[in-house]
Amino acid sequence: MKLSAPEVRAIAELANLHLSEAEIGRMTRDLGDILTHIEKLNELDTTAIAPMAQVLFDAPDTASLREDVEGTPLANAVALANAPISGEQQYKVPRVIERQ
Repeated sequence: MKLSAPEVRAIAELANLHLSEAEIGRMTRDLGDILTHIEKLNELDTTAIAPMAQVLFDAPDTASLREDVEGTPLANAVALANAPISGEQQYKVPRVIERQ
């Protein structure tokens, strides 16, 4: 699947990335190659392959990692006790994304 340079620019903008023209060219090729590979993978017949779940957990399909037990939720004051900055019963964090 081919991507155009304007499509790569739009994707970069959504990811808040500032790419040079050389990077746009490279990403256009690289992302196009990745999408072409995915198209090839989608052509494989996987009907006889069982879906996988909990890949790293060797147990029967009905097993879970722990019992789901109802408990008392944390009080707001306890949850915020170690927050570096809090206010109005919320965590306060510095702005990390700035659009111009």
